[in-house]
Amino acid sequence: DEYNAFYKSLTNDWEDPLAVKHFSVEGQLEFRSILFTPRRAPFDMFEGKKKRNNIKLYVRRVFIMDDCEELIPEWLNFVKGIVDSEDLPLNLSREVLQQNKILKVIRKNLVKKCIDMFVEIAEDKDNFAKFYEAFSKNIKLGIHEDAQNRAKLSEFLRYNSTKSTDETTSLKDYVTRMPEKQKYIYYITGESRQAVESSPFLEVLKRKNYEVLFLVDPIDEYAVQQLKDYEGKELKSVSKEGLEFDDDEEEKEKFEAQKKELEPLCATVKEILGDKVEKVEVSNLISDSPCVIVTGQFGWSANMERIMRSQALRDSGGMSSYMASKRTLGLQPTHPIIRELKEKVAADKNDKTVRDLVNLMYETSLLASGFNLEEPSTFANRIYRMIKLGLSLDDEEVAAVADSDAPALEEVTESNMEEID
Repeated sequence: DEYNAFYKSLTNDWEDPLAVKHFSVEGQLEFRSILFTPRRAPFDMFEGKKKRNNIKLYVRRVFIMDDCEELIPEWLNFVKGIVDSEDLPLNLSREVLQQNKILKVIRKNLVKKCIDMFVEIAEDKDNFAKFYEAFSKNIKLGIHEDAQNRAKLSEFLRYNSTKSTDETTSLKDYVTRMPEKQKYIYYITGESRQAVESSPFLEVLKRKNYEVLFLVDPIDEYAVQQLKDYEGKELKSVSKEGLEFDDDEEEKEKFEAQKKELEPLCATVKEILGDKVEKVEVSNLISDSPCVIVTGQFGWSANMERIMRSQALRDSGGMSSYMASKRTLGLQPTHPIIRELKEKVAADKNDKTVRDLVNLMYETSLLASGFNLEEPSTFANRIYRMIKLGLSLDDEEVAAVADSDAPALEEVTESNMEEID
């Protein structure tokens, strides 16, 4: 109760804290500290110009400052509390603080104790659910920024997945559920859970009984670039090229034969699409969709490209043009659409219908793979043309209807002009 009352007087919060950590460090240097984890995230937590005043610094019980940035890293900016040091000089200036080795040791200890506090919170499932809902972005920012504690912080990550749709799962639980043949931890990034759940990239992995994590928070894209592996298992994006499965020899031979058979179709599709794609190849990543767009292994994913494009102050050239996805169109060799398209190309590869179908297929796979369309109106016109075909309408009938709906233009005569004057 004393801790709760002290927390409320310190922070002006009306709720009790979620967790508290009271400790003292002795040895080469001495300091005492009380740290609190709030129940809710402040609404302005990541505002750049906000004055940071969560940890108050005292030296031998004399208040020094409440906005010491060297005391705690940015990703822990929600933790509140006080630090009372016995070793720092009383006449502290900011310049002295930045160079002070004692402060660096205090900072290291505070981060360690904060992580210990989060471990205690994680022991209670309900409390951890509240904590993660409020501060998951901070944990992910910590993984991005704090290389030293990355492995410890990865234990706190929770995601929905193809096998854990109702409740979130930790990476530890994911690894325990992995089949023996599975080498990697698979994940997919996207705008929303609904978008990734129906993604064509999951088709083959579901069939093989491999679990895929859903990363739908924009900061996940940054965190996962730094978190390369977990317990020796590499994290692999299912929407990037270089994804390989342990198929037996018979399946490999069959796939190679399909590749060879569809070489002429791949060449024609690449010719039609030109610079829109880097290459066209036969893919074993999909089973139900006719085609899919895969991005380069080291560039941005479709989701990362969307995030970077929505940055208000982004650089339109330079880095973004270099990192933008190198797109590969993957064709599913046994799909009826691809088989029929192969026949049409063999009959006449310059057929206008073939060009239209290839472009329509490419633009549809762009949407299904999480990209934005460069020219939505062109795509819409292609769809309208298909609707007309479905309704057995020809262009002349549509044009006639459009003309009859349009108001008749009056003839501009001299008398009309006089009236206007």
